[in-house]
Amino acid sequence: MQAAPVRATAIPSFTDALRAVESLLMSSGQRTARRNAWTSVLEDRRRAKDRVEAQRVLEAVATRS
Repeated sequence: MQAAPVRATAIPSFTDALRAVESLLMSSGQRTARRNAWTSVLEDRRRAKDRVEAQRVLEAVATRS
């Protein structure tokens, strides 16, 4: 008797599942707009972090003088 072939199917990640639900619920334009907005949020956070770091460096240099 021969065993049935085993299929290796990757379990989708949580992110993949959310994207699948998103694609069902939203039109393509809304999806693109939402991703662009999230990318902007992440970029704003990065710039804010850079500003804080630059401020710390400037304050450290000012206290040495």
